[in-house]
Amino acid sequence: MADKTDTWRIFKIMAEFVDAFEILSEKPKMITMFGSARTKTENKYYKMAYKTAKEAVKNGFGIISGGGPGIMKAANKGAYDMNGESVGLNILLPFEQKANKYVKTQIDFRHFFSRKVMFLKYSCAVIIFPGGFGTLDELFETLTLIQTQKMKHLPLILMGSDYWKGLLSWIENVMLVEKNINISDLELIKNTDDPKEAIEIVNKFYEKRKKLQNF
Repeated sequence: MADKTDTWRIFKIMAEFVDAFEILSEKPKMITMFGSARTKTENKYYKMAYKTAKEAVKNGFGIISGGGPGIMKAANKGAYDMNGESVGLNILLPFEQKANKYVKTQIDFRHFFSRKVMFLKYSCAVIIFPGGFGTLDELFETLTLIQTQKMKHLPLILMGSDYWKGLLSWIENVMLVEKNINISDLELIKNTDDPKEAIEIVNKFYEKRKKLQNF
């Protein structure tokens, strides 16, 4: 049954976009880092995310995360400790997720879809760490948008080869074999365990693009 208040929700959604556009448009080049909110500080992937964020700031990038705990906290802490841009796009949930203390710029969202637009709108790369359903959703939505050319092509990097190897094997040995993707689609994903290599992939991607544009 239709709700007569639905049309008014449009203005609330518009307000989320307007606020986020105004804030993020003033930020420098940013890297979005996705991953599980459940990852503990002693976990190797937490430490990997922290080091990756620090390496990103060293190379002139800011960091965008979901603003919560786990991998998100590691990403923001890495940027914060390097005195870099540390942005958190926090989702307001019934059980109240609070932004971690290392977020310098916090933007709150009520809607997942508007939040996801903002993650990608102002990012020049996406780095994804181990996570659950939400992380997989972010991975495959990003892949779909790049593959269908609905967004600019950017580096998409999976961190944690042990964690992702089963998924990558399935994509190559099942999805590709069944001809549901093209072999060139495999090149849309990079995989590494080295924070420095991850940022090198981003830098080389844009160095190559610049050379092609100047050719």
